[in-house]
Amino acid sequence: MTGLLTGKRGLVMGVANDRSIAWGIAKALHGAGAELAFTYQGEAFGKRLEPLAASVGSDFMVDVDVTDDASLDAAFEGLQARWPTIDFLVHAIAYSDKSELTGRFLNTSRSNFKHSMEISAYSFVEVARRAHPMMVDNGGTLLTLTYLGSNRVVPNYNVMGVAKAALESATRYLANDLGPEGIRVNAISPGPMKTLAGSAIAGARKTYKHTDQNAPMRSNATLDAVGGTAVYLCSDAGACTTGEVIRVDGGFHVLGMPQPDHL
Repeated sequence: MTGLLTGKRGLVMGVANDRSIAWGIAKALHGAGAELAFTYQGEAFGKRLEPLAASVGSDFMVDVDVTDDASLDAAFEGLQARWPTIDFLVHAIAYSDKSELTGRFLNTSRSNFKHSMEISAYSFVEVARRAHPMMVDNGGTLLTLTYLGSNRVVPNYNVMGVAKAALESATRYLANDLGPEGIRVNAISPGPMKTLAGSAIAGARKTYKHTDQNAPMRSNATLDAVGGTAVYLCSDAGACTTGEVIRVDGGFHVLGMPQPDHL
């Protein structure tokens, strides 16, 4: 895919470290020729991101709190001062209180439900609203990340499953709103991956092993595979793809039960 994104530039939100899905996407976008800017939240994540951003030739990093309008406004004003237009935005932001990613969904607290929905789903709407004016002249792509727990029950995923369901619905509504202006809105749904975010969910190792053993490809997704899908969606090859949830999970989502050896 070398050169597929030459001349394109965009913002990647949510790189936590070199094992995060957002970083796999960022590397693939850079490898295809794109120029990148990044956001992070808090000094600790900024320190982790700095050498990664430098490795893909980026010197634009901005601290953003997606629950704060002033913080979002300042970030996009700074980005627009650097680049009047962008071609894509990658939203890889989600959060829930770790203590509620275990046990029963029934016990979800009101405060964590609201906070999880705000950060994991509504923030995509907020960033879309701010990115939209920077894409309206030439079109572009808004891309977010979801997971199978949005429409099937996954043990301990709990409120995150509900938040991801809302995020997928928001993806469809945004696609309809922005399609007339040439802006495509899609989500990628990888299977379980060994990331910082994934490790917060109780039983994550068992889930990873189960999907690795039972997916038709007998493998979980790789960062390269997810990154390649993002390149397609952000490139002109994805010009007629919008409102989609594209699964990159080795085919696990098609199964009705485990493989015979693991029943």
